Amino acid sequence: MSKASFFEGAKKSVPIMVGYMPLGLAFGVIAREKGLTVMQTALMSLTSFTGSGQFIAVGLLSAGVGIPAILLTNFLVNLRYLLFSASMAPAVRKMPSIVQAVLAFGITDETFAVNMAEFDRREADRDFILGVNIFSHLSWTVNSALGAAVGNLIPNIDRFGVNFALPAMFIALLIWQVKDRNTLWVAVISGLVSTVLTLFTRNSANIIAATVVAATIGVILCRNRQKSTY
Repeated sequence: MSKASFFEGAKKSVPIMVGYMPLGLAFGVIAREKGLTVMQTALMSLTSFTGSGQFIAVGLLSAGVGIPAILLTNFLVNLRYLLFSASMAPAVRKMPSIVQAVLAFGITDETFAVNMAEFDRREADRDFILGVNIFSHLSWTVNSALGAAVGNLIPNIDRFGVNFALPAMFIALLIWQVKDRNTLWVAVISGLVSTVLTLFTRNSANIIAATVVAATIGVILCRNRQKSTY
């Protein structure tokens, strides 16, 4: 294992770790309010690592919804990770299957963005990806447990701007990805598609549809650019 690559990945994960702090605390507070213990909250973050899915699961559990319905809802909410995995697959195809499985477990919107940006600069590095994923996951788990432990001491946590922490982190990650006119167009179009669909849907279908549309347009733009260079 390359310690240099691992800690380089850890360094790149710092913005994600900072972004996960208020979100993890908020999730811990909510989970405790809904009846979960500190240990249960920590275990959910450790074994699941899907912020939106965990918030939904806690809400459904408190409402008395059955486990099958919660699993199905989480599957639909997190369906976008199939697209993320498919995008990363070509970069890690030379790695053993067990390594790919471990790396896939650490995919979130944020770690995906950081790792894909790194793939543009060099060949995929297992240790770098592990550094990004492990430290991001550690931040989420620790802050979830901390939020559950001290939740009673933080009344009305929304007043601290927690609700904007996730959008702010996504905006920062988006800025890293916009490198030329084509990526800017893809970002704008995907945002517009997602916003319009949000007006008509109440689930994650808008995210999946926007991703597919934007990815298709991105491929077309890249092909046109390649043809114009010949």
